[in-house]
Formats: sequence, C-alpha cells, structure tokens
Amino acid sequence: MLGALLYGKEDLRLEAVEDPTPGWGEVTIAVGAATTCGTDLKVWRRGGHARMLRPPTLFGHEAAGRIVAKGVGVKGWKVSDRVVANNSAPCMTCFFCQRQEYSLCPNLTWNNGTFAEYLKIPAPIVQHNMLPIPDELPDELASLTEPLACVLHGIARSNIKCSDRVAILGDGAIGLMFVGVLAHRCDRVILFGGNDRRLEIAEKLGASQTFNHHTLTENIPEVVRSFCDGWGADVVIEATGVPQVWETAIASARPGGTINLFGGCPRETTITVNTEQLHYNELTLKGVFHNTPFFVREALSTIASRQIPFELLISDRRPLKDLESVLQDMRDRKVIKVAMIPH
Repeated sequence: MLGALLYGKEDLRLEAVEDPTPGWGEVTIAVGAATTCGTDLKVWRRGGHARMLRPPTLFGHEAAGRIVAKGVGVKGWKVSDRVVANNSAPCMTCFFCQRQEYSLCPNLTWNNGTFAEYLKIPAPIVQHNMLPIPDELPDELASLTEPLACVLHGIARSNIKCSDRVAILGDGAIGLMFVGVLAHRCDRVILFGGNDRRLEIAEKLGASQTFNHHTLTENIPEVVRSFCDGWGADVVIEATGVPQVWETAIASARPGGTINLFGGCPRETTITVNTEQLHYNELTLKGVFHNTPFFVREALSTIASRQIPFELLISDRRPLKDLESVLQDMRDRKVIKVAMIPH
C-alpha cells in the first residue's frame, strides 16, 4: 500500500509499505478519509511527538473507513462495516483507569498511520474506542470524532455554566470546534484569532464576537474585560499551544474564573504566573489532555446530529500524494482541515 512516513523535521515521504495484517482482536480498515489537524502540523514541523510517535513511522491519527479484514477474536463487527476509530484506548486496569481518569492512563495504546491506504486498528481500540458510522454521515465528517472528543473532554473539565461568558484564544480547528459547541451552551462566546476568514467561520458557528489580534488597539485582556462587565471572562480557553498566550489567557479571566490551558506547548517550555493574582483572585488553572471513551461516543453522536456545521472546518479534499503541500498550506494558514482521500 501507499503510506506517508515521517522521518524527521518536515521530512515526510510517500512510500510503498506492506499492507497491514490484523492480529488477534484487530481489524484493518480501508481509509475512506483522513483529516489533517494542528497536531499533525506540529508533529511534522517538530519531527515527532513525545507520547504518540517516534520517526521513522507512519503518520496521521484522524480517519474513518471500512473494515476489510478481521483478526481472530473480533466479535460484533463484520467486513464492510463503516467505522471510525479513536487514535488511542486506555488499559482500563491501572490506578487512573480505576478512577475513570482515562486520559491519564500511562498505558494508553496509541495508533498512527491514517495517511495511508489501509490502517490496522489495535485490539484495545477495537474493544473500547471503535464505533459504527451512521449511513448518512460522510467519512470526512466522521473522522472529526477524535478532535471533537478532545474538545468535549476539555469543556467538561472547565466548569462551564449556561450563563457564562467564555473567551477562546486561537482560531485553529480546535478553537473553532470549541466555538461551535459552546455557542449552543453559553450566554456569550468571544473568539480571538489571527485570520479574518476563520473568524467569519466562527461567526457562522455562533460566536458572539470575534477579534483579529493583529488589528486590536488594546491588549486581549482589556478587550475581554470590556465585554464582561469590566471583570474578565468566566472561563478562558487557550487553544494555541503558545506559552505567551497561556499567560494572556490567565490575565483574561475574572476573579473566581477558570482558565483551561488546552493547547499543548513545546516540551520544557515554562510560563510566569502572578502568584498574588492566582491566590487572591481564586483562579482555577486547568491542564486538559486528550479524551476518554465517553467523549469519543459523545463526539460522534454530536457530529451525526448535524446541529453544528462542522463541514465548515474542512477546507478541501485532496489525494494522498498532496499531503506535504497540504501541510505547507496549513503552516501558512491557508486551510483549516483537509480530508486526504487515499483511494
């Protein structure tokens, strides 16, 4: 089969590799669509990921497709079933899993290689995090299940109430997904980004106000306070993975507010926190990572309901041979997400 292998920093090669053969409890799917995401872009630019993969390796982690082969022991599935599989599954037995803190499982089974014609799904993912796709749902929308599951997990950890004013920093796919979901749940959602076209999409997804930080005459915390009774947002969600923006997020919250530091920063980076502000303003800082089986199911159900137009996030559909140019377009912020079509 044809697959995309990552060898190092911006070193991506399309190569002929052996078709995957499923072992006990595993399945192989023909990839119908594999969507790109900001994590893929970071992995491509940095040449790897501390937790999920080490080069050289097959690359990509969001996909939907159709089962073409089953290993021994697979029950409840048949060849030709359309499925979406999360890129991980918890072990279900460790200290954290016993407390239902599945995203903290130290034994997560990771899976990569969606930018290929075929993808093998490990047994723990088949058992806990592979779901049937509704007949009417296109593969490229079903493949958004993994990132949306992360967003829903982040929302659940953010203590958000329907009366809250929420400020989101970052207009990437994740920031826009936060807008789409929270616009249905909160009093006011404010988004800060750097791309007017993406901000227009945010407004279509229900954002109350959007701001391009390149043209602001005030700093972001001042703008947030001006729309939140002079105090700041009830909840601030950081969705860029830039340490400086983490600090901006903390400064944008009201006393008693919650700051969700959602965007993953480069390893060994640090931020400065004003201890007086943190203490006397009773701020809650949340680090939120990945997703859980519950939110994987909620994500697919949310997408399938079609109440939120997530199709606005898919900028294009391209053949697998165009993957490197697509990543370059993502780097240059010309596209949001692109559905790669291997077959």
